[in-house]
Amino acid sequence: MKKLTKAVALSLVLSMVFGSAAFAAEDTAAAETPAAETYAVTADTETMSANDLLIAQAAADVAGGGKVTYTNAAQLSCLVQLGYSCHGNAGPISVTKGVLTYKNWWWTETKDVYVVCLSGTDTEAENTTTGYFTDLLSGFEFNNKYVKNVKKVLQENVPAGSNIIVAGHSLGGMIAQQVAADKEMKSAYNIMNTVTFGSPLIDGFEREGMVRRLGDTSDAVPYLSVSTFLNIAWQAGGLNREDGGYDTNLLGAHCESYNRQDVWGAYDVGGEKNGSRTLELDFSTTRFYASPVIITE
Repeated sequence: MKKLTKAVALSLVLSMVFGSAAFAAEDTAAAETPAAETYAVTADTETMSANDLLIAQAAADVAGGGKVTYTNAAQLSCLVQLGYSCHGNAGPISVTKGVLTYKNWWWTETKDVYVVCLSGTDTEAENTTTGYFTDLLSGFEFNNKYVKNVKKVLQENVPAGSNIIVAGHSLGGMIAQQVAADKEMKSAYNIMNTVTFGSPLIDGFEREGMVRRLGDTSDAVPYLSVSTFLNIAWQAGGLNREDGGYDTNLLGAHCESYNRQDVWGAYDVGGEKNGSRTLELDFSTTRFYASPVIITE
């Protein structure tokens, strides 16, 4: 009954918003995802906004190709943001090798991990599965080509049995949850953490590992999925909220809040408030990947 309800609701929404053209777009043939080996940033820092300066720091980390330790979720959010086409054309998917350190009362544990970052809705990018149609499919918990592309990237570039941390903003956070809930991914990898920024609840009962959803109090996007209708208690109660002071500036709350350490600095890289997880990221290993509409199996 749940799947039928989602299917009927999705059909009605797609028919009203897109008509038959939306369904035709999903029937394209497939092509292999190309990888971008480097990430270049050129910017005039004197004219950049405070938010762009934060993202530029993440870009400098990647371009530097060294090892950098991230201690909080805001830093991870900036790394995720590099996938948007407005910050370059490297692609919405990135993979970086790192070492996760976790401290508790009795011991310190370290594990080798692969950090997978997924940016969100991006209608400016060409031939990319980051459009509104994917928003709808993911929001109703249906499989989609963004998920397929992420799986393809992992299967081709990350050894089976590896520890995985998945982080995503907006649509990217929705896809991250779908990846963490995917049977093939759970069988092939140890999905340790999923961190989402401004994303609604997706596949709540199926996800592997610790999941933390972060949402600014002025951001409405964390409520835009089918879970609002099927499980509003979990949709709202499972959201870690902080007030970035955006009030009615909904776009600012959604696009800028999560990069600010004064708002999210108390959350560790696993998305846990007052947690102790840190990530030493080896940016010499960072690779960005496209997520094309056309996929080659």
